[in-house]
Amino acid sequence: MARPTSRGCGSCSARSEAAGGVSTAAAPGDSAQVDTESRAHAGDHMALRLWLRLLACTNLVEAPLRTRLREQFQGSLPRFDLMAQLDRQPGGMKMRELSRRLMVTGGNVTGLTDRLVAEGLVERQDDPGDRRAWTVQLTPEGRRQFRAMARAHEAWVMELFAGLSASQQRQLFELLGQLKQTLPPR
Repeated sequence: MARPTSRGCGSCSARSEAAGGVSTAAAPGDSAQVDTESRAHAGDHMALRLWLRLLACTNLVEAPLRTRLREQFQGSLPRFDLMAQLDRQPGGMKMRELSRRLMVTGGNVTGLTDRLVAEGLVERQDDPGDRRAWTVQLTPEGRRQFRAMARAHEAWVMELFAGLSASQQRQLFELLGQLKQTLPPR
């Protein structure tokens, strides 16, 4: 039986992974890339197979998003995620809260914030309520650039999930929500 393949960057399809094999989505410099799900065997516990499928799908969705952000906006997914958090909080956020929401260390947030400050996309201010903390917010130029990225990002995500009907997307969303509720908080 032939192994299913992905049709490339713009069409990550659940169908291509449904049989649980190898993805041939091209990676930079590679003619084929084996996905994490290929480590699973039919006799493995379903929870393990599900976990590997989630990882494989995450990788297959994130890879083209990372590539497109880099190529079209000279950006990265972490940069996009940080700016998205700040866009939702026009009054800014404490660095500690940003770190918590992004689920990364404070050092990661500080390094990324330093680069965005240097580019004039983010400003950092002393927090009047806590002399040890900073509040970070998008500058008007940062907000303008982020919103352009966000429009493109939304279109790319819609394209990547186009292999599932609206009903299937809702069903998957609900099932993953149920799973999320059973997991310990981070």
